[in-house]
Amino acid sequence: MSDTLHRLQQAHITRLLGAYRTLMQQHGLDAIALYSGHALPHYGDDQFPEFQAAGHFLHWVALLEAQHSWLIVTPDRRPRLVLHAPTDFWHLSPELPDEPWISEFDIELVNEAVAPALSGHVALVGNVDALQDSPVAPPHGDPNPPALVAELDELRMHKSAYEIACLREANRLAKAGHEAAQAAFTGAGAELDIQLAYLGASRQRESHVPYDNIVGLNQHAGVLHYQHYDLHSPGKRQSLLVDAGRRFRGYCADITRTHAGPDAPALFGELIDAMHDLKDSLIADIAPGVDYLALHQKMHRRLGEILISHDLYRGTADACVESGVTRAFCPHGLGHSLGLQVHDVAGLKTPHGEPAPAPEKHPALRLTRTLTPGMVVTIEPGLYFIPMLLSPLRDTGAPINWTLVDPLMPCGGIRIEDNIAVTEQGFDNLTP
Repeated sequence: MSDTLHRLQQAHITRLLGAYRTLMQQHGLDAIALYSGHALPHYGDDQFPEFQAAGHFLHWVALLEAQHSWLIVTPDRRPRLVLHAPTDFWHLSPELPDEPWISEFDIELVNEAVAPALSGHVALVGNVDALQDSPVAPPHGDPNPPALVAELDELRMHKSAYEIACLREANRLAKAGHEAAQAAFTGAGAELDIQLAYLGASRQRESHVPYDNIVGLNQHAGVLHYQHYDLHSPGKRQSLLVDAGRRFRGYCADITRTHAGPDAPALFGELIDAMHDLKDSLIADIAPGVDYLALHQKMHRRLGEILISHDLYRGTADACVESGVTRAFCPHGLGHSLGLQVHDVAGLKTPHGEPAPAPEKHPALRLTRTLTPGMVVTIEPGLYFIPMLLSPLRDTGAPINWTLVDPLMPCGGIRIEDNIAVTEQGFDNLTP
């Protein structure tokens, strides 16, 4: 890791410490204790799912697999990291990296999972309820005070220079995976082949991806969270949609690309180009003070124009949007906040932590904020040919050109997604 990133990380920790101490003063707290969490076994089994530490813990230290660990912040001493590092021959014990950030903490390595001794008015943040059914009783403190947790979430909404650098590197690493996936598709690979090519090129194991990669051929590209990998290549290759990411020091890339296959109608390739242009035009509109909901609505307006310009809809853009036709072609939101979680915290809250739910007509929208510098968001317009959503429109009299739409059904759909940081001047596209 470069000296520059080391310096940015130490500045990030200093920034966090100042913010936490301000919050402790405001809430009358003697300490905030962040719990990393621990994995619970599958029901009736002795096997555990893959674990990742809680986001507020990771906000301080990039120890993704640290279980049964605590980070304790107080007003008057260095943060204390109690890291569970058991002596074990069954599993590799966590180790601290040889990096400058460890000098910012008082570190205690413990062999047994323990609850740290805490006194005074303490807030416990994390999945401490799970400790009730474990051999380790939760420590003294108030679990997850809602007002405090909302403010900690808000701290994560605006990324430091260190966090932006991590997100940029995660995107760079994911790019190699997407290039390999496209090459595997060109070579007539099956979905599993494409997934393995992605993992190999992006240098990660499947359990470490920030979310389950979506690798959909043909109609599977129209299943928004498609969750399987076919073992055999289809007889015809209409399309490939890859929605796949990468972590770097806990921070997530979330990139989607769609490719036309040799058996797709020529129109499908033209629509992919149009969706790239739509994505770029929406990114160009990003700036401080822009309402993300308004940007989502702009996506629908421009999507209506794409449908008209390609003769898929024979009416006005206003009618296409108002009648719900664009929502049938794109049922999801424009994007979401991005950070330590793929769908990062505080996207549906005001800056003061009050609920800001998605509007009734757009229930899948995950971000309703006004954009401000330091936010990182995804921009992912989609255009899908999903029979379940389009079939009801056949009997409505909507001026849809089914002669062109029906041959596109085997292609599934299109989604293009980049990761964007909001800057003082406008935007910074982190996706290469």
